[in-house]
Amino acid sequence: MSTVELSFSALPVHVRTARLIVTAVARRSGVAESLLDEVRLAVGEACSRAVEAHRRHCPDEPVRLELSGAGRRFEVTVSDTVPGDDTAGGLPAAPDPDDYGFGEGTAELGLAVIAGLADDVEIAATPKGVQIRMSWPAEAEATI
Repeated sequence: MSTVELSFSALPVHVRTARLIVTAVARRSGVAESLLDEVRLAVGEACSRAVEAHRRHCPDEPVRLELSGAGRRFEVTVSDTVPGDDTAGGLPAAPDPDDYGFGEGTAELGLAVIAGLADDVEIAATPKGVQIRMSWPAEAEATI
């Protein structure tokens, strides 16, 4: 199992670059062509969410991604360093849209979009930051 790690400045322009890299690694990991748009959109949504949170709370800290092809799964973890609430059983309890610089309800909508696009999603909000882990099936063993 190989892991690709990527970190980028909290600038919206870098989200596009992250989507392109994730798509290339997903393809190489054996994710079906028919799923690549879902991978690209879900990762873009998670990265945009992290960028907005960083721009508001810690603009000098990078957003981090981990991409891995384990067995017959392709997994992406997007991590920010904006402290969350770890008392909600690992899920952010009704995030305050003002905390992330979004309009009312947009933060929850973004998480719903991610959940609808990824095959499996886990969101962990802790005092160290928020991690969104997404995964999709891969047709073949990873070659990353």
